[in-house]
Amino acid sequence: MKRNTWQREAVREALGGSDGFVSAQALHASLKDTGSSVGLATVYRALADLATEGEADSLQQDGESLYRACTPGKHHHHLICRNCGTTVEIEADEVEEWAHRVAAQHGFTQARHVVDVFGFCAECSKLTA
Repeated sequence: MKRNTWQREAVREALGGSDGFVSAQALHASLKDTGSSVGLATVYRALADLATEGEADSLQQDGESLYRACTPGKHHHHLICRNCGTTVEIEADEVEEWAHRVAAQHGFTQARHVVDVFGFCAECSKLTA
């Protein structure tokens, strides 16, 4: 675990105050708007560390990493709206069972996985109908 610096804590707090997923650049801009001197490279490092340690969720969208604060210690998956970015944490017991079964069939242990399901939320579906 990385040591907790004021910069890292500032990134953690800003991420926790963000709605949904956010890019490092957007989070850096919001930190700057509040007068913080945390650099962009530090924001990138802190977000990557938080994701590695399970304090943040990370996903790729249009080639960019996006992050959001998550419930630590609780493995979950996401439904993500491709239009507005609304994100819902979901439980997926069937996926868990499948991932462990397939890993075991191939001799893998301690398997980890990420499952994100992209679509249109109910509101955006109404707009595109």
